[in-house]
Amino acid sequence: MFSYAPLMATLHKRKMNKVDLQKQIKISSSTLAKIGKDENVSMKVLDDICDLLQCEIEDIIAHVKEENHQSK
Repeated sequence: MFSYAPLMATLHKRKMNKVDLQKQIKISSSTLAKIGKDENVSMKVLDDICDLLQCEIEDIIAHVKEENHQSK
């Protein structure tokens, strides 16, 4: 699974909040809610966030291994 915890840390460092992000990259409230719940969002949204914050992908998203995940 993926976590947007790095995004929250990056926003905090830049003295921004999620609503500021939403307004600046013009995403819907449902997309913002997905980010808050660590759900999937489009690569376009991730690209827009990286462009706005002038950062790398690892500054906004992290892969977290699930303990119960089994390889197929």
